[in-house]
Amino acid sequence: MSLSPDQWVERLLGPIAEALSSVVFYTVSIAGTDVPLIVMWTAVAALFFTVYLRLINLRALGLAIRHAKGDFSDPNARGEISHFKAVATAISGTVGVGNIGGVAVAISLGGPGAAFWLFIAGLLSMSTKLVECTLGVKYRRYNADGSVSGGPMFYMEAYFRERGWPLVGKGFGAFYAIALVIGCLGIGNMFQSNQAFAQVLVITGGEASFFADRGWLFGVALAGVIAAVIIGGIRSIARVAAVLVPVMALLYLLSALLVLGLSAEHIPAALALVTSEAFTGQAASGGILGAMVIGFQRALFSNEAGIGSASIAHAAVKTEAPASEGITALLEPFIDTVVICSLSSLVILTTAIPQGLMGSGLAGIELTSAAFAWHFAWAPYVIAVAALLFAFSSALAWSYYGLKGWTYLVGEGPLRSVFFQLVFCAFIALGCMLELRAVLDFSDAMTFLIALPNILMLYLFAPMVRREVNQYLADIKSS
Repeated sequence: MSLSPDQWVERLLGPIAEALSSVVFYTVSIAGTDVPLIVMWTAVAALFFTVYLRLINLRALGLAIRHAKGDFSDPNARGEISHFKAVATAISGTVGVGNIGGVAVAISLGGPGAAFWLFIAGLLSMSTKLVECTLGVKYRRYNADGSVSGGPMFYMEAYFRERGWPLVGKGFGAFYAIALVIGCLGIGNMFQSNQAFAQVLVITGGEASFFADRGWLFGVALAGVIAAVIIGGIRSIARVAAVLVPVMALLYLLSALLVLGLSAEHIPAALALVTSEAFTGQAASGGILGAMVIGFQRALFSNEAGIGSASIAHAAVKTEAPASEGITALLEPFIDTVVICSLSSLVILTTAIPQGLMGSGLAGIELTSAAFAWHFAWAPYVIAVAALLFAFSSALAWSYYGLKGWTYLVGEGPLRSVFFQLVFCAFIALGCMLELRAVLDFSDAMTFLIALPNILMLYLFAPMVRREVNQYLADIKSS
């Protein structure tokens, strides 16, 4: 009996993906709760940088908003895109289906207390994002065609080169770039197109949908639209993201606020439940520690603080002050996790739980959609459209991240770039046709594996970043 292409890939890659995932997501038992070490690694870093930079996530939030508005823009600065477009592009890469469905999963596993720790983790991870995006700009490379390239592979290489170990730096950079290229084809590509296709089926009739057995058609169409955007590089991606991100965020936020308004009588009880279960150890999985771990895991997996990918987009900003973009990057986890994920949490807590939807067999995005539908029969269509836009925008940003990893390995050049972009779009189409669980597991593991060397570099660069930030804040104050 011959194997289908997806069965062949699953059989070949499945054992490798399982082995890698068991290493990357290795857990240790603490007080009866399994804690993934990668979550501890990223969470401790977020706490450290928040303390080390003296609550920069709160002190500089207002300044970050002013940067995004363009108050300190320098039209003569080197770079390709504005502060607003840089943060919009980075947000497009992190705001995804997980902001809708992943929050429901977190509350189902960790209880209402997980929502509190998700909020706290979002605040803390803002500091991590500042450090990596400051470094992304400081060590970016200016190309002959006027474009720029930046990200962890460049600041990893620079750190060791400055200390006389250039080959070690090249090794670190190459490892990061290879993992990034592999990761982008899964987490930022096939998963996104697969989820987008699933949502289209939801709003077009499910099994009776015209697209039910025509995943290839939707995949090719989606790949074509994405190709039309990404071939133009970061300027084209940023231009689309600058429009798409505010629209999709407002669509979801206004819908969530409307649902909360209709469930207003449950808000006080929901907030009391969140705070009590966050500290009293009554969470559904593992008590207080379980709620904390699951909340942090959902937040850090959502905003990707510590992975370093967002610094690639931020590196393209027009500025001569690296710390200016690091401060602007504070907005990314704030919008992604503190605002959007928190609103998703409240929708679950004020509708799904009081109305008995929690534990009814629904999970993930289906549970969130049911909570919206409790008030409006047409709400699932809004959720489906939001999820489709989230998936599309994520693919745009991750195509750029993968491209910069690719060109770091093979060199800059239009033909090399177009080759990668065509491969990326081919995987977009494949994501709608094949359910390659092993590919997604492998790419997820590779994506989070790079948090290990990236956060190590953030610690090593911490004193320099603090000087950069303090000097920039002093310059802003004096001017």
